[in-house]
Amino acid sequence: MPSGKRMRMDEEGGGDDGDDESFDPAEFYRQQQAAMLLQASKHVEKSREVIQRVQAEADAEEETGGGRRSRRSAAVSASMAMSYLTQTEDQVDSVYFGTRKMGPPPRAAQAQFQAPKPPKIVTPPKPRAPPAPRGRGRGAGRGRPPKPPKRDWGGDDDEEVPDIPSSSRGRGRGMGGYGGRRSGHSMEDENALYFIVRTGRASLQQTVDDWVEEYKVDKDSALLKLMQFFISASGCKGKVTSEMQVSMEHTDIIRKMTEEFDEDSADYPLVTPGQFWKKFRSNFCDFVALLVKQCQYSIIYDQYLMDSVISLLTQLSDSQVRPFRHTSTLAALKLMTALVDVALTVSINLDNTVRQYDSERAKNKDKRAADRLEVLMTKRGELEENMEEIKNMLTYMFKAVFVLRYRDIVPAIRSSCMQEIGVWMKKFHQMFLDDSYLKYIGWTLHDKVGDVRLKCLQSLQPLYSSEELKNKLDLFTSKFKDRIVSMTLDKEVEVAVEAVKLVTSILKYHPDILSEKDCEHIYELVYSSHRLVGQAAGEFLKEKFFLPDEEPQADLRTKRGKTRLPNTPLIRDLVQFFIESELHEHGAYLVDSLIESNPMMKDWECMTDLLLEEPGPREEDLDDKQETSLIEIMVCCIRQAATCEPPVGRGAAGKRILSVKENKQISEDKIALTSHFITTLPRLLHKYKVDADKLSNLLVIPQYFDLEIYTTSRQEKALESLLKLMQEIVERNSASEVLKAAAQTLEKMCNKEFAIYAKCDVARSRILDMITNNYMESMDTYTSLLNGDENPDEDEIFAVVSSLKKIAYFYNCHDMSRLNIWEGLYENLVASWEAVREDTTPPLPLEAVKYCIDSCFYGLIWYIVPFQTEKENRGAIEHAKVTLSDHMDKYMDICQKIISDCPEQSWKEQAYAAVGDLLIYYGSGEPIHYTPTDALCKTINTFVQEYVFINDTDEEIDDHQKIEELHKRRNFLAGYCKLPVYRVIPTEYGSHVLQHYVTFYNDFGDIMKMTLSRLRDNHKVNCAKAMLKALILKFESLQGDDIDRSGEEFHAIKELAKRFALSFGLDAVKNREAVTKLHRLGIIYAVEEDDQDPSAPPPRLPFLELVTEFTNKLLKQDKKILLDYLDRRVTGGIPSSRSEAWTPLHMYRNSLVHGEGEVFIPPPPKKGGHQRKRRRSGSDEEDDPEDEDFRL
Repeated sequence: MPSGKRMRMDEEGGGDDGDDESFDPAEFYRQQQAAMLLQASKHVEKSREVIQRVQAEADAEEETGGGRRSRRSAAVSASMAMSYLTQTEDQVDSVYFGTRKMGPPPRAAQAQFQAPKPPKIVTPPKPRAPPAPRGRGRGAGRGRPPKPPKRDWGGDDDEEVPDIPSSSRGRGRGMGGYGGRRSGHSMEDENALYFIVRTGRASLQQTVDDWVEEYKVDKDSALLKLMQFFISASGCKGKVTSEMQVSMEHTDIIRKMTEEFDEDSADYPLVTPGQFWKKFRSNFCDFVALLVKQCQYSIIYDQYLMDSVISLLTQLSDSQVRPFRHTSTLAALKLMTALVDVALTVSINLDNTVRQYDSERAKNKDKRAADRLEVLMTKRGELEENMEEIKNMLTYMFKAVFVLRYRDIVPAIRSSCMQEIGVWMKKFHQMFLDDSYLKYIGWTLHDKVGDVRLKCLQSLQPLYSSEELKNKLDLFTSKFKDRIVSMTLDKEVEVAVEAVKLVTSILKYHPDILSEKDCEHIYELVYSSHRLVGQAAGEFLKEKFFLPDEEPQADLRTKRGKTRLPNTPLIRDLVQFFIESELHEHGAYLVDSLIESNPMMKDWECMTDLLLEEPGPREEDLDDKQETSLIEIMVCCIRQAATCEPPVGRGAAGKRILSVKENKQISEDKIALTSHFITTLPRLLHKYKVDADKLSNLLVIPQYFDLEIYTTSRQEKALESLLKLMQEIVERNSASEVLKAAAQTLEKMCNKEFAIYAKCDVARSRILDMITNNYMESMDTYTSLLNGDENPDEDEIFAVVSSLKKIAYFYNCHDMSRLNIWEGLYENLVASWEAVREDTTPPLPLEAVKYCIDSCFYGLIWYIVPFQTEKENRGAIEHAKVTLSDHMDKYMDICQKIISDCPEQSWKEQAYAAVGDLLIYYGSGEPIHYTPTDALCKTINTFVQEYVFINDTDEEIDDHQKIEELHKRRNFLAGYCKLPVYRVIPTEYGSHVLQHYVTFYNDFGDIMKMTLSRLRDNHKVNCAKAMLKALILKFESLQGDDIDRSGEEFHAIKELAKRFALSFGLDAVKNREAVTKLHRLGIIYAVEEDDQDPSAPPPRLPFLELVTEFTNKLLKQDKKILLDYLDRRVTGGIPSSRSEAWTPLHMYRNSLVHGEGEVFIPPPPKKGGHQRKRRRSGSDEEDDPEDEDFRL
């Protein structure tokens, strides 16, 4: 026995040790319990008469009122109590001594019940075994921990009071709010159809067979089960009794069942989320279909089953209760679909019977069996009667259910109607494929819900794809064709895709219906930003233009006699389509739309033959525009085949993970294209080596090669030819796109992982030496002309600009540090700036200076290489650090001067971009830590204010140019915002951008919103300071001493404050420190007094009206603290004057005073090791350890 109990016995009994050993505590408790139970029993016996009288009065009141009580009656409670008063001693011991634990209070008292019958006090019943814990065994809720068993508070005679869980106990989202797999009733009938179908305890086939057998024995009982199934499947907890079935109409039953719904939740099985209830919906539909299938030969014609079920479902579908209406409509629709299947079976049997009858009649009389004809005639008559009866049922249900529900307020009901009518038309087109039925789909094409429109199109798709049915759709197509074509531009992507597929089917089977204008709508969609829409339009384009000819042109050859491939005319048509579409910058979108459905998009030989082979006598030559377009399409196809990545703007955000099948396809495509272009590409480059437009695309092709094939297939000569051509192209061309493509391709090929690296590296060295020598020679020539007081002509200027451009592009991709040209570039840059400032002739052409800025920038970036390759050589590392720091200081200084004081706009822009990237690159501290000076921070901030936040109102600029300018300004802003976000410059400078948050929201709102979010993640208090500083900047920009608080400018600042306040979100505790800091600093700024007249209102007092916007983000206790702080800061106390000048102060005070009704949230508990020490100076502001440079 535990020591606690032993001590208690000693205190009460006062016995010694000897008595304690003979003392039996269990017997002592039994005696006490028996005495208490005897006393309680006498009391209950005396009050039984009163209890029964109260129960009788309650029953009489219920009968007159027609309602039902929601709580257990006193008599039932007494009956429960008596079940324990009459328990045996062993049963009492099981409760008190741990054999059976006390369960929680009965859930039955919390739920809703039908009125129970008065209890009968009978002989002591056997205690009911506690129910199995929920979450175990059949019907358990998935993912729920087992709960302790409930204690049974009633005897066996209390069966009429079911234990229903209260809705207030919460609903698990995963299982749809029905308590896992156990719905509504905790003591649910496991033989009910709803329970079996929902839990899957038995197969649907077995369940239907058992029900059919029961129906053959007792129709009413089986029909009652089926009726209860539909009621329970709607989420209703009511029970339909046999008395109700006999004495009440369906309307009255439905009205009574309506009262049994749980009004606390809108969920019911068909709409409850989760995999379990999705499976139930499927089982529900399959059950209805299987039931009709099993009854199709006799039972459905007995004038009882179908009449009763159709009557019930029809009236349920007309109910105002959504669960009843939705569930019954779905059941009725599935019932009609099952009847359509039966009708098809009957139709087939009828046709066979008629054929047999005709065959038998055609025989000679001596060979004809008379009884056979009679049997066939009888069977034919029965089948015709059955068909007529089924059609009557379908017609009645269509008019009674479908016609009313296809425009139901619930979108899911409308979707089900459109989905099922499509099935009926496809399967039983003899009856349903008629304009009187098709019109419902046509009308619903205008539905406002996308899923309903989608189901309409999906229903029409198989109809238009059938050669047999196309003639029955002529009238419908003529009336609704325009609507279907317009739906290809639907805002819902799935609807637009389905509409394009439907139009493609119309084109295939009704080619004469679509006009040229209709087709043009689909043509344009291959350039859609939605990939699925573009690919569907690609299928349409293939059907229209790119199907191989059934009879290809025979003996089509090139000039030298090579036979043209079958895809040649298709490629020509594709090029012509691309040119006529006039969207030459979006070739990648066209290729992405076609490449998966058209094998011609990977016919590399066909494409290169059109470019390299001279046309034969029966062919036309490609003109320059066609060749350029074909090369662009070909390169886009190569890129798509080698990467399997959609073009920019069509793919999902982030890098897509490729499947095994896609990786295998990529590998095969890369091998195929590499094997072809290894030998073909040098010929193409040689042919077009002076055409920049074509070269810029052709030079990209080696980037998608499988470079190992050069070695494995022994194509070293082809490699040498390619590298020589690249050097020749770089030497002869100065177009930016050509140089960029050549530099990137050479970088890709100079990979140490490949065996061709040695040859490629040698070729790279030759190219870099060549462009460096050209730069030196051109600079010497240009400088000598300037020194001789001669003006360089265009050729000398072009040579300098071209050489510097080449250095800039190749310095970007390749390390040119070994050539030691950085110092010379820097000196030319400084001399050019000084010459422009002094209005003298610069040592470089103006256009060449921006390439000089870029080259110096790339040189500084490549200084990272020694820190990666010379890790063991400490001396080399230290020397590299000193050199890099010196070059950084010099370069940043000259860039700052160019940004702040240079008349050339292009120089400023290049210098600004270089400074921003270098600060990000070397501002983190590795390998050196460059800290920008205040002067540099102010310089780049001034640049942003002058060149980003400007109102572009020049109407002479066309829209395309405006978009380009906006894109450039967005890049400038993004480059600046990265600096405070990555803590390269103080957070204070972020406020200069945030002050324009409202004014320029349309142009830069996304960038500034992200900046604000990242600043808050870095440090909430600093972000709040930046917000306040932004408001102060806008406030100080208001002109005049007397601020008009009702003016538009002040209202715009209030709107900015409101946006800032909303950005704090709803968690006041998380943002507590930041919001209070903002208020304190706002008070300090606003109430600073005028030195000349201390009694006058502070000149910046209207600023408090802006701070008021943040008051609702304060906790109640912080409002009181800030109120006291405000009163202390206002010298002389709060003025009693109600003049207009003091209104902002009173407004702010009222916002702090009001809010007594708000919930008091206690401050977070103090943690000894994490509290920041207060400053001993007593200042109102605290140091910010993460951003010490922030100043207001």
